[in-house]
Amino acid sequence: MIIPLAHRADQTQEYYFSVKLAEVRQLLAQGHDVINIGIGNPDMAPSTATLDALTASARQPTAHGYQSYKGTPALRQAIARFYAHTYGVTLDPETELLPLIGSKEGITHLSLTFLNEGDGVLVPELGYPAYRAVSQMVGAQVQEYPLLEHAGWQPDWAQMAELVQPAGSPNPTKLLWLNYPHMPTGAPATKALFEQAVRFAHDHKILLCHDNPYSLILNTKAPISLLSVDGAKDVAVELNSLSKSHNMAGWRMGWLAGAKPYIDAVLTIKSNVDSGQFKPLMDAATEALANSDDWHRDRNAVYQGRLSAVHALLDTLGCTYATDQEGLFIWAKLPDSVESAAALVDQLLYEKHIFIAPGFIFGPKGERYIRISLCVPKERIEEAVNRLRA
Repeated sequence: MIIPLAHRADQTQEYYFSVKLAEVRQLLAQGHDVINIGIGNPDMAPSTATLDALTASARQPTAHGYQSYKGTPALRQAIARFYAHTYGVTLDPETELLPLIGSKEGITHLSLTFLNEGDGVLVPELGYPAYRAVSQMVGAQVQEYPLLEHAGWQPDWAQMAELVQPAGSPNPTKLLWLNYPHMPTGAPATKALFEQAVRFAHDHKILLCHDNPYSLILNTKAPISLLSVDGAKDVAVELNSLSKSHNMAGWRMGWLAGAKPYIDAVLTIKSNVDSGQFKPLMDAATEALANSDDWHRDRNAVYQGRLSAVHALLDTLGCTYATDQEGLFIWAKLPDSVESAAALVDQLLYEKHIFIAPGFIFGPKGERYIRISLCVPKERIEEAVNRLRA
């Protein structure tokens, strides 16, 4: 006998990459050399100082017990210094920061904290699938807002305003998810965009949740935090992490930044879900946050060196793409001659043993797009190009 599933399990599908990577593993088991350029999994190591801090801390007999739900004071102080240096944002490490087991955890905690069943959540029509999935799991109503391709994938603020249901209505709009530099399109963040977002949140009395993991990857200008905008802390919180920017995806080290009332509210939920993070990981993250600007420049130079190979691959497929994209991925539009992204993904996987991500997993508007990851050595991307040309 199988116990019936909860409704949230019925309406939530297994993550696309979980399913597709099982197919990749099967091909690998059969002896095929699959080139995986679909996943944003950094292939470079963290800084040497980070690794040294991890091992030194792990050798301490006192490092293996339960830790505070708020993380170590040293970690919060390091995040605050990082925000001051990187973004020019002042944060109180005691009251305005909450370390997380990866920022993905924060999407769930924020949703559990602020959403009642039936509440509205504004989610971009192209974006990280977890925004939509978690909103649905908590029983909220997803209100998909459009992005304007001709305007560099910026939100359509006028149409978004029409979607908002005011407080006091049966299904009030409570949250707005924003993510710039944008995944999957690579659209850069701008101060004007963030100022517009903060005004929108103030005007409509909703919580603006900004997801900011890509600001240090291939950015062509000084990185920006939404919290640098005047009045942002009144209506906004920001998620960030070390996964992409510090080559620490598997470490699951992230945080939530915002005003004390928001942090305290989320901590109420989080403290009932987990029991803190492993101290050596937090000690290593503290060290990683002190990485020099040169370290970040060197990492970006590697990604920059891979761009030409990715562009050659996309040119071979006949795709079109913007050249000012930021982050770990390149977003490209398929030529009319290609039937669909799904068909192309399967064709490349099973005929050429190349795995790419189809755009539709980020929203229906991505049906005619693909996403290529930069997290593969240049030589492997060039090998993929050779396979296509052959």
